[in-house]
This record gives sequence, structure tokens and C-alpha cells, in this order.
Amino acid sequence: MARLGLGPRWNCDFANEWCEKKAAAYAARFGSGYPRVCKELRIGDIARLTAVDLPGKPDLAWASFPCQDLSLAGAGAGLGGQRSGTFRHFWKLVEDLADEGRAPGVVVLENVVGTITSHGGKDFAEILNRISGSGYSFGPMVVDALRFVPQSRPRLFVVAVRDGFTVPSALDSCVPTTFCHPISLLNAHAGLADSLRSHWIWWNLPTPMRRIKGLKRLIEDEPTGVTWHSAEQTRKLIDMMSPLNREKVRKAQVMGSRVVGTVYRRTRPDEDGEKIQRAEVRFDDISGCLRTPVGGSSRQIILVVEGNSIRSRLLSPREAARLMGVPEDYPIPPNYNEAYHLFGDGIAVPVVRHLEEHLLWPLAANRPATKAA
Repeated sequence: MARLGLGPRWNCDFANEWCEKKAAAYAARFGSGYPRVCKELRIGDIARLTAVDLPGKPDLAWASFPCQDLSLAGAGAGLGGQRSGTFRHFWKLVEDLADEGRAPGVVVLENVVGTITSHGGKDFAEILNRISGSGYSFGPMVVDALRFVPQSRPRLFVVAVRDGFTVPSALDSCVPTTFCHPISLLNAHAGLADSLRSHWIWWNLPTPMRRIKGLKRLIEDEPTGVTWHSAEQTRKLIDMMSPLNREKVRKAQVMGSRVVGTVYRRTRPDEDGEKIQRAEVRFDDISGCLRTPVGGSSRQIILVVEGNSIRSRLLSPREAARLMGVPEDYPIPPNYNEAYHLFGDGIAVPVVRHLEEHLLWPLAANRPATKAA
């Protein structure tokens, strides 16, 4: 999805993915032949790669390293965890390229916003220290996909440029902006040593135009890959709701029109402090953040209310793709969990496109070549 967002102005010379199923989805879109293959795609653990595996001198290197150890829903292992710790393997490759005179001009890191506060900010500081220590200045930003698609999905993007790189004055606001520099980043900046703050760039990323599509317009009338729940299953879902959430459903019933909401099952304490599973609904024409399907509670449910008619079902794979801004001709994996995992673990394409248009391409325009790795 990062490559989809970067678009045709960039040539991808190298891509790495450890999950064979995700790699198959990548090849289905960008590969050739049968079975479809990509000569630039290396499937396997990034820890096993060396600079010898990486071709040329890239203009851009992009890393969306695993978020589980940095996520609020994770176990809190941080960069010391086996998954999110892959950042260190990636950055070692950047350092090795630099030693060979092949350092990428621009590096983008993407992850969950929990990265900023993980381990009291120590993990974030480590990332920035590694970046600056390798001869880069950096500009962290938080961009919510909600600005582009009807899905609440804030993500951290750290765009780093090689020291000595000419940054056009229009790209550096010199001060934080309200669009992409929330209080969490302001606090992180304030807590850094002066030597590290001197490498910080306040990128001037413009606020996107108002989003025009709501959730209701992305929902399939005849969903593919899923079936509607039985009346009994829907009643059970409603029974799992708190009085506050059942009242939301009642208000939707009296609106006199078709209302589409989304439901997540979550574990919440009851009146006695005992943990029980609750169904929580929202009718604001916005989807909750897509996640990977680890356990039934992670699967988002669609609730359609039309007067006395209440129907429910899982979000379809195509709907998940639309919530990530993926084009309609994108090949959807045939297995439901594989499709939901692919999109729940991905990057919203329009967010990448916004970064590419207003920041990454203008930066690359200062260099003689435009190849991405």
C-alpha cells in the first residue's frame, strides 16, 4: 500500500516482506507472469538481509515495521520486542548503505502513534537518536487517515533527510502545525536533549481538503466474502450492548432512513468491576480503526438499521479495502482472514499519496534520480 500511494513517479528496486501471504498479495498487484512474481521482492526476515542484497543508491527507503510491541493493545515490549524491534535491523541496513556511500537521501518510518510514548518516550528517543547518529535530520508527524477516508486511523510518520540535503524553505514551517503535530509530539520534542532537537524538522505538510465520502457510501449492498448474521445473532449482539449503546440503536431506528454503524466487541468492566464482553456501536458515518483479526473481537461488524429492521454482518474484504483507499481493481485475497489481515495491517493509500505529493516528491526533485527501495 505504500507503493500504491507513492505512485508511478517512483521505481521500486527492492521490497521485503516476511509474510508469504502478504507477499503473494503484493505480487498479485505488481508482479508479472504466472504464477505472478516480482524480481524486486525478497520474502524473508529482514534480519537476514545485508547491504549486498540492496541494489544501487536509493532516493527513498520506506519502512513500516511491525507495530504490535508499540501498540496500546500490545504487551508493551517496545523496541525490545521481537516484532517492533525489526526497526533496528532496518536501520542497520541504512547505516551499512551509508558506509558504502549509498545512503538513501530520504527515509520514511511509519508506525502507530503509541510509538511516541512507548516506555515513557524512551523508544521514540532511541529511534530519533539512531536517525541523527547516522547523519540524518528528522521530522515526525501524525496523520489520521480520517482526513481522507471514513476510518479513524492516526499513524506516526517520521520523514528523515540526509544531513546536507537541501530542504526547500516551503517544506519547513520552522514551527509546529495544527494538522500533523499533536500535543504528544510537542511533548516529545520538549523532552529531547538540545543536541537531538537541533535535528528536528517541522515539516510543512498542508491540511488536505475536506473528505467527501462517508462510511455509508462505501458499504456494499450485496457484500462479497461475508453473509448476513441470523436474527438470533443480531439480537445477541444488541444484548451485549450497554444501555448507552442500545440507546444509540434506538435513536437510529427513529431517524426514518437507512443508518449504517460499526460495532466492535470489547472487554469492559461491569458495575461490579467484573470484566465482560461488550458490543460498542458508532453511527457517526466513520469506521473504527481496522486491525488484524487476532481473535473474534478484532473483527469489525457492520450494523444496518432501517426502522424496526436491524441487520448485522462482518465488514467485507472489499469494504476493508475501500476504507484503506485501495483502488477497486486491487486483487482481494480469497481467504477472509488473509484479506482482513492484509488491510488491517496496512497503510491508508491516500495518506501516502498526500505525503508523496507535498513532501517526498519535492524532496526527491533536488536529487538527480528518483528510485525507491
